[in-house]
Amino acid sequence: MFKKHPKGLIAAALANMGERFGFYIMMAILTLFISAKFGLSETTTGYIYSAFYASIYILALVGGVIADKTKNFKGTILAGLIMMAVGYLIIAIPTPTPVPSLGLYLALTCFGLLVIAFGNGLFKGNLQALVGQMYDNPKYSSLRDSGFQIFYMFINIGGFFAPWIAIGVRNWWLKVNHFDYDASLPELCHQYLEQGSSMPAQAMDNLSTLANNVCLDGTQVTDMNVFVNSYLDVFNRGFQYAFMAAIVAMLISLVIYVVNKNRFPDPAKKENSNANTVSAVSREDIKMSATEIKQRIYALFAVFGVVIFFWLSFHQNGYSLTYFARDYVDLSVINIDLGFTQIKGAEIFQCVNPFFVVALTPLIMWFFGMLKAKGKEPSTPMKIAIGMGIAALAYVFLMVFSLTLPAKDALSSMTTAEIDAIRVTPWIMIGLYFILTVAELFISPLGLSFVSKVAPPHLQGLMQGCWLAATAVGNSLLFIGGILYTTVPIWACWLVFVGATAASMIVMLSMVKWLERVAN
Repeated sequence: MFKKHPKGLIAAALANMGERFGFYIMMAILTLFISAKFGLSETTTGYIYSAFYASIYILALVGGVIADKTKNFKGTILAGLIMMAVGYLIIAIPTPTPVPSLGLYLALTCFGLLVIAFGNGLFKGNLQALVGQMYDNPKYSSLRDSGFQIFYMFINIGGFFAPWIAIGVRNWWLKVNHFDYDASLPELCHQYLEQGSSMPAQAMDNLSTLANNVCLDGTQVTDMNVFVNSYLDVFNRGFQYAFMAAIVAMLISLVIYVVNKNRFPDPAKKENSNANTVSAVSREDIKMSATEIKQRIYALFAVFGVVIFFWLSFHQNGYSLTYFARDYVDLSVINIDLGFTQIKGAEIFQCVNPFFVVALTPLIMWFFGMLKAKGKEPSTPMKIAIGMGIAALAYVFLMVFSLTLPAKDALSSMTTAEIDAIRVTPWIMIGLYFILTVAELFISPLGLSFVSKVAPPHLQGLMQGCWLAATAVGNSLLFIGGILYTTVPIWACWLVFVGATAASMIVMLSMVKWLERVAN
């Protein structure tokens, strides 16, 4: 697979896989950790999650500017790896739960997330720039697409295994302390701490039932206050130990990068060379008419506006969709007993998307290749429009299976037996992520391709930055999913995302002919 590619590709891919492995350990458990650690509602957690996810992409722009200004791409990447490891350390340091001071400890966690986001900004885009320059060599230029596909697949290999580690470490710590995992308990425990004896009778009964069920040593809970404090502390300490696994992954990535640093090209050298030699072709491209430049920019911003709604919908995977898996999916059938720990929990579904990316990418490439050979391959704008339609179908699929489910606030008045009775099969989540992954493969890589093709030559960097900014805008709105999840019927929550993606598809279809003219 690597035989014909530059020597630095496998090192870059492995370094990136280690970093992504650590990152996806965190993303698999982040929202559930924040809710369980601090007792925050899904909506409040969503504000933090949205801000963090948006900052990752905004700070990628900052990281690019820093590398450009300093002309030290390799050093910027190294600094990013170190900063991310420090950020994980900040949130991994075990602290007591319930926290003695909500403001202080929540601020510390948010600071750790900011450090991770900034480190990610220094690392992500600049490593991709190194990979891109490997294929500027005419010897490898024809292999650029396959090189980035290999690079992208390694990202998703890391993403597939990360949730397993996160869940395994958390459940291992619970087992060490003679507790079993139950996704519903942290919320009930925090409710008990806030309301005490005034806690609704049904919620108190559910808490008592679940508390006795999770005690692996067979003891009966006689002091609920002691149990609640103990379970919350063990549960969240397990999460923090999982973050330590992310630190280990980052250190492995750091070692791989440092050992192979000399194999990587230096984009700064190429820029200096280009500054001294401007080709005649480049001069002609830059002389593009002002009218054509405007048309191209308008076209790009139209696409940017459309994909905002895709990322708003797609990245619900770590937020409202994870809460849905926790509250409504029958997790009891997902229980892999490894002896020292058990793999079970709502976070396990975070491995489904990267699995399908790896499995479906060759099939999607083959499908488009077949259409191209027959002269029937749709244009890139049409593919993006189709992708938005597929994303809408994903939420239609989930909405259909949610029609009979009670609203989130109704669960508090139901018994544990009644809640178990309405839970849906995990295959629904797998089917949802299958459809969403197909949509992703129609939109994400093809959107980048469209930007690189349409952007005026002297605005390539800026337009790629605007693509990241559009992604950031979509991520900044993720909290909408949490507001809907907790305030409207579950099916109506997914209906909003059906509407957003379907409307985007219609808008995209209305612009296809224009976008095709601009791109040609």
